[in-house]
Amino acid sequence: MPQYYLAIDAGTGSGRAVVFDDAGRQCGLSQEEWTHISEAGVPGSMSFDCAGNWRLLARCIRRAIASAGIRADEIAAISSTSMREGIVVYDAAGNELWACANVDGRATAEVADLKARDEELEAHFYRVSGQTFALGVWPRLEWLRRNRPGIFEKAARLSMINDWVAARLSGEIVVEPSNAGTTGLLDPGARQWSNTLIAEAGLPRELFPRVVEPGSAIGGVTAKAAEETGLKTGTPVICGGGDVQMGTLGLGVTRDGDAAILGGTFWQQVINIPTGRTDDTRRVRINPHVVAGLNQAECISFFVGLTMRWFRDTFCGEEKQEAARRGMDVYALLEEMAARVPPGSNGIIPIFSDAMDFGHWYHAAPSFLNMSIEPGHTTKASLFRALEENAAIVSSINLERVMSFSKVRIDKPVVFAGGASKGALWAQILADVLGREVAIPRVREATALGCAAVAAFGIGNFSSLAEAGSEMSEVERIVTPNPTVAETYLAARNRWERAYPQQKALTDAGVTSAMWRAPGV
Repeated sequence: MPQYYLAIDAGTGSGRAVVFDDAGRQCGLSQEEWTHISEAGVPGSMSFDCAGNWRLLARCIRRAIASAGIRADEIAAISSTSMREGIVVYDAAGNELWACANVDGRATAEVADLKARDEELEAHFYRVSGQTFALGVWPRLEWLRRNRPGIFEKAARLSMINDWVAARLSGEIVVEPSNAGTTGLLDPGARQWSNTLIAEAGLPRELFPRVVEPGSAIGGVTAKAAEETGLKTGTPVICGGGDVQMGTLGLGVTRDGDAAILGGTFWQQVINIPTGRTDDTRRVRINPHVVAGLNQAECISFFVGLTMRWFRDTFCGEEKQEAARRGMDVYALLEEMAARVPPGSNGIIPIFSDAMDFGHWYHAAPSFLNMSIEPGHTTKASLFRALEENAAIVSSINLERVMSFSKVRIDKPVVFAGGASKGALWAQILADVLGREVAIPRVREATALGCAAVAAFGIGNFSSLAEAGSEMSEVERIVTPNPTVAETYLAARNRWERAYPQQKALTDAGVTSAMWRAPGV
């Protein structure tokens, strides 16, 4: 009889439940979008609605099991993943007091104050944790201390959102290193809280719960959770991890030097590196992998998927109608059009996400440069292709930054996953810009598959997490770079690298508005 695993994914824009069988095949899925709440009078705030979002996830669990055509008692184990940086604060009884999503930016003043306190303070915390203050826990807790003292005084523990899912299922509040690493208060080499950093931050040590490794059994589904979700009481709940790290596990990116690009709303470029290495420039963040003994150097390209959706919805009404008439996805139609545009997109330079600069993180105002009114030059097809090429160029720069400080070589194809990898043209552009082979996995939405691998390991079906990830992942095809376009893309990269700082200068001068700016920058 096959075994089934349930993955619960609390993402930035949606919650979902996915059922996999023991061969890594997706059998059932339910997903609902959610929105994060902006608190009145709190600029930049994005609260996480624990009660409402749990009800949403419970609906998704029931529907996913039904869509898989199985009974709840056929689920052998459950694991969870989530957006990183989002946190939940609990009282002494384990009830949620306050929570925020990863995109919460309320702590701008607190970040600025910490930096002003000591210009070397952030560098010191980065050397230990691999994180800057921008999205860390300390500034957000300082915001609570200043602005919601009643909540801060009642706070007994905190966790990340994937751990909150596990707590809702099992009643046990723990954290695991891959997501807790994004707090900026965990030592990624030791894979434990840094008591030194916590003390230096002046935070109560008891706030920070026990750290357990991904793949560890936390407990079983409680009777209350079973009633809410339709799951069977006692079903094993296995500790999961942060979405990117779980995604790389689901892609089989589990060894030193393995690299992946995850193309979604944000693009993440990650390379597995040995523990103990940080970037002296603080441009790159360092996270613990879900696989013990490895860290991941990670760069982020902001709003790549969101930019494509904006372009589609703002400019491509006719293409939407044509795609519906032809029974195809509108992005496939846009790629079909863009494939007829020469590499280099007629010299158009998109200004959207900058390359990663974790210590001074902001982006210029969105724009297109070097457009022309010459017929056939600046069209929807050429603009769309330019956006795809630009995402690949930024990814290339980010990977080079990681290789420069880590001294790690990429000897295997770079795995390209997520929604962006569905586009045949985008995958080819990425290979051409990188000058490397690109591997397209069979399961491109790999984060949930990483959950299934963790769940399978957690009940003893594999000897290691690395084995589980490798066995459950599969490459569908390899995309080979076209060397004849290498010079064209090098020239496009050089144009972009000269143009982008000039656009940031306009933002610095107040002429334009940043697409996004980290708190305190």
